[in-house]
Order: sequence, then structure tokens, then C-alpha cells
Amino acid sequence: MPDQRVTQQIRQLVGDRAKGCCEYCLSQTQFSPQSFSVEHIHPRSLGGKTELDNLALACAGCNGHKYNKTQALDPTTNTMADLYHPRKHNWAEHFAWNEEYTIILGLTPVGRATVAALQLNRSALQNLRAILFSVGKHPPE
Repeated sequence: MPDQRVTQQIRQLVGDRAKGCCEYCLSQTQFSPQSFSVEHIHPRSLGGKTELDNLALACAGCNGHKYNKTQALDPTTNTMADLYHPRKHNWAEHFAWNEEYTIILGLTPVGRATVAALQLNRSALQNLRAILFSVGKHPPE
């Protein structure tokens, strides 16, 4: 059985590729009180491999809410939709910010299902986004 651990080298590569941001909610590691995880986009419990194309940097909230989900209910259509896949999808095609840059809007079934399942608009995130926006630190570049 191959080694499925995420090595420090892989962790560094994933963090650099994500530019220090959660690949789902775009929270920034430099402003988070909690450490971020390298998560398996396609969960190991469902056969996902520890390979760069299957790994994403995720904040504790997004990682916890995603858990082993790959699909969720699109609240607009009430049908199941794939969750956002950072290696296959472009964030801006599925999400947008509201005018105050505090709320992530789902633009597509993938975006809406991901916003709902990962709770991308948790109140603490909205508060942090508002504060960071007021000092020019949000959204991340």
C-alpha cells in the first residue's frame, strides 16, 4: 500500500500554489487564528490519492464542513451538484463577492452547492472579511 501521508514538502507546495489562501472561501492564513489543512479534494475514504492534483489548502471551517463530501444539494434547483474542485474549476466562474466583499455568492450549481455545504459565509468569516476589506487586505489578490 502506498504511503498516503502528506509530507512537509507536499504541504509547502500546496500552500505556495494556493498563495496562502483557503481554496474554497479564500480566507488568508496570515489572518487566521487556526492552522490550515491540506485536504484531499476527492476524499481518501472514497479512494482519493495523496497527489498534488487531489490536494487543496483549506481553512479549518471549510475542511470540516466538506469532510468527505464531493456533492451537495444546490439550494436553487434542489438537485445534487458537484462541489467546487480547485484543480478542475475556476473560482471566478462559480463564485462572486457581494458589493461589500463579505458574502460569497454561488453563480452556478457547483458554486451554490459549495457555498451551502461548506458554509462559506459563516458569520465569523463575514466579520473578518469586513474588517480586512476596510484596511485593503480583502479580497486577496
